[in-house]
Amino acid sequence: MLELKNITFEVKDSEKTRHILNDVSLKFKPGELVVLTGPNGSGKSTLAEIIMGIKKPKNGQIILNHEDITTKTITERAKLGISYAFQQPICFKGVTVRDLLEIAKPKNKDFKELEIVGLEKSEYLDREVNKTLSGGELKRIEIATVLARNSKIMIFDEPEAGIDIWSFDNLIKVFKKLKKENKDGIIIIISHQKPILEIADRVIILKKGSL
Repeated sequence: MLELKNITFEVKDSEKTRHILNDVSLKFKPGELVVLTGPNGSGKSTLAEIIMGIKKPKNGQIILNHEDITTKTITERAKLGISYAFQQPICFKGVTVRDLLEIAKPKNKDFKELEIVGLEKSEYLDREVNKTLSGGELKRIEIATVLARNSKIMIFDEPEAGIDIWSFDNLIKVFKKLKKENKDGIIIIISHQKPILEIADRVIILKKGSL
């Protein structure tokens, strides 16, 4: 169980304070695939980043399996089983697909995660991430790294961004498979796309920082 209690987040600039999230409270249950949606600027990515620990809330609590993790770092949360796939996958010069999967899962031998996301190991393992991969391939490889970590909470920020319609269809198949096989985990997807909304157990709408 993941619970957010009265989460508030704001940004101050030279002229005023912008309220990004206003007293948001939510519960996510094991086995759920939940989609966060709403207008641009409504606070969806900020909420996901707060769960991961990338950003710290001004007020509120984050409870994971009855433990308060509000002050825990990204690394500590990762060790507790929380993973985050960015809207734009991060690439480093010279890093191969094999490197990424071995970082996610040390002593990874079979790299079965690639097959789960529909990519052939023989074709992709030794390719450099920042040179030869399409947007759709990058998205699927990032999903594979999340799977390799055997995460209990998987967060995907607009996984459909920048990919073609064929890759998008494959993405839907991957999420359906994850939902079927991830009985005890929680999948949180930020998306505006109807096909992703349709596979959700629950859709949460944010607008101007409120539910």
